Amino acid sequence: MQKVQGFGGFFFRAKDPEELTKWYQEHLGINPAPTSMEMEPWVTESGVTVFSPFDADTDYFAVDKAFMLNFRVADLDAMVAQLRSADIEVSHESEMEGIGRFARIHDPEGNAIELWEPAS
Repeated sequence: MQKVQGFGGFFFRAKDPEELTKWYQEHLGINPAPTSMEMEPWVTESGVTVFSPFDADTDYFAVDKAFMLNFRVADLDAMVAQLRSADIEVSHESEMEGIGRFARIHDPEGNAIELWEPAS
């Protein structure tokens, strides 16, 4: 059986795609999708990727949102400090034994972003 190798992209609607693209680049270091051969795409480091549909009535993230992003980070404390220094609210800080540490932020359009520092 052939298997996919990983995510090639995540595409979603936005009220202001240009501003949201800038926000993700400035605060999370995600390069925008290339529009020319000179632009460098966002290249991720290899590691665990979790693909998990949730029940339609989950309360793990906002009911009016169909998705929540989860990004792996190397140093959650440093990332949280960086985000707070940019006046971005950080919440839901927690730890799961054997899984790692988590924190949550929201982008300017209210999409939940979970930051995950995997257990070492």
